[in-house]
Amino acid sequence: MVKAIIARSSILEDVQQVCFTPSGRQFKGEAGDTLLQVAQDAGVAIRSLCGGYGQCHQCWIEVSEGSHPKFGVDCKPENVSGITSLEKQLIIDNPSYKGKRLACQTCIQGDLVVDVPEDSQEHKAYISKKNAKQNYSISSSITLLDCTLEESTLDENPSASENLLGQLEKQGVKASIDFNLLRGLQPLIHETKGNLTVAVRDKNQIVAAYPQGSHKVFGGAIDIGSTTLALYVYDLKDGKLVFESSAMNPQIRFGEDLMSRVSYVMMNKGGDEKLTAAVRNKITEMLHEACENLEIEWDKLLEVVLVGNPIMHHIFFGISPVELGQAPFTLSIRSWLDVDAKDLGFDLHPKTRLSFLPLIAGHVGADTAAAYLSQMDTMHSETTLLVDIGTNAEIMLAKDGRVYATSSPTGPAFEGAEISSGVRATYGAIERVRIDKDTLKVRFKVIGCDAWSDEPDYEMLKMQAVGICGSGIIEAIVALAEAGIIDQSGLFVESIAPELFSKKGNTSRFLLVEQGDKSIYVEQVDIRSIQLAKAALSAGVSILMDYLECTEFDKVLLAGAFGAHLDARYVALLDIIPTSTAEKIISVGNAAGVGASAALLDVNKRKIIIDAVDKVVKIETATEPKFQEYFVDAMKFTVSPVKQQQTNKVRRRKRAP
Repeated sequence: MVKAIIARSSILEDVQQVCFTPSGRQFKGEAGDTLLQVAQDAGVAIRSLCGGYGQCHQCWIEVSEGSHPKFGVDCKPENVSGITSLEKQLIIDNPSYKGKRLACQTCIQGDLVVDVPEDSQEHKAYISKKNAKQNYSISSSITLLDCTLEESTLDENPSASENLLGQLEKQGVKASIDFNLLRGLQPLIHETKGNLTVAVRDKNQIVAAYPQGSHKVFGGAIDIGSTTLALYVYDLKDGKLVFESSAMNPQIRFGEDLMSRVSYVMMNKGGDEKLTAAVRNKITEMLHEACENLEIEWDKLLEVVLVGNPIMHHIFFGISPVELGQAPFTLSIRSWLDVDAKDLGFDLHPKTRLSFLPLIAGHVGADTAAAYLSQMDTMHSETTLLVDIGTNAEIMLAKDGRVYATSSPTGPAFEGAEISSGVRATYGAIERVRIDKDTLKVRFKVIGCDAWSDEPDYEMLKMQAVGICGSGIIEAIVALAEAGIIDQSGLFVESIAPELFSKKGNTSRFLLVEQGDKSIYVEQVDIRSIQLAKAALSAGVSILMDYLECTEFDKVLLAGAFGAHLDARYVALLDIIPTSTAEKIISVGNAAGVGASAALLDVNKRKIIIDAVDKVVKIETATEPKFQEYFVDAMKFTVSPVKQQQTNKVRRRKRAP
């Protein structure tokens, strides 16, 4: 990204008014800030998969020059920085960008009115983290106890708290009472004539008090994903799932992948505070929505168990993630952590307890620990590989009672970033691709439509593909390789269908989809990105196989929302998992959410996962001598019938009319 570091030092530190259309939002920024920075601060959602580093080329905006009485702004040409060399080259490659600017490259130098075109607006993602019904064991940390306080007299007049604690002790419960409850205790006793129901946590601390009666208390399990936040709310007595919701992680506007967010923190003063505030505010909003939906007061939501990768964990607690962005990737804390809502400034009941599962290693987080907890029976009975594929793949291998874990830096390609036509899993994103080996005819399926592109229902709905997401690019590349359009080294075999190839600068690209004026290509650089990602994951798996002397798996479990959308056949054909076949690959959905829910509902599960994590052996792939060897071997597309030296000898195939 061409940041405004140099410009910032040479331009006066005055404040400028920036107005965004069509949202109408206005914000004051400092001269030298990029328009993307100002938009983020203003809450204007501009698509930026790379986090503002000038790599994804998706944050195109238009500066509306002239007088704008509506906003009281005179937008002059000199109010923005000059066009950069990157923008010039992109406009040469694609003249449709003429007159537009990249928000991450454009610095404000005066008052502006900025239009954010439809294609550059960050639309709501298709979020699928439904928590499949589970049979959870129930042993809640919260116990509801009825008690009737003794009537005070001038001769026998204990304090309200002494009276309450004494009545609980008669029931065999020796508890303490939190300071935050004292203010409302006497009015409640007066109102109820001393007839109370109290919520006792861990059999030793009163955390809430209510008028005596039939009450329900609730808890939430939250999976803080780098892309998605998922909330599951349960009745703590019977374990019934009563509410669930999902939302995009608002930190996305600061960077699509984890390392982009760490870089944002490193390069922007107060960046860590912005990331922390963004995720805490969104979680608060989701919990408030749950309480409103269930028609309950905040003091009935008493337990929240969270999981997430190490960077999400540190940011949530307001701990700098910078150390996790550089070797040796040292964690601030790894153990199970309990914190009251009031201590983190959450707008919730003060004694709502926020608990985070333990982390396994610098890049193997509480989400993997939770997934492990949810699959522990399987992993302890069979040779099982558990993989959560994301920008950083987290891998666990269990064999004969031993469990090893590692991570591989797969990058964001699997999630649609670093792909020329890549988009995240939003409505209209291509998620399935099929290519006829003989005719090379392409058919596809987009998110939000059950019909394939060659079916009548698709035409009737007038669906428009907006780009290609992670599962779509995997299937597209495997299909291209199967058809011999890509050779085993990953290079295009253009002689098969030269009419479907074109050049973008010096890069070859294959026309995958053409709809009206919208063309979606697979470029040579896209194949390279997927090669690097799949090779990193495969090499990480191979390292663990060496340590456990494993030659094959009984089961391969794909965890996470992305894994749930992958077709096992294409995972096997891409050689992401060494030696594995499609029939052994099983999607286990949001296993992290299931594990968090299990720990919420049964306190015994907490001890189980704490003890289990301590026994996991952590491997750092960066220091493994054989990692590079495995990485290079895994670059091949073995499904392709075309070896590299045979590229020019392949016959042309008949194409469909």
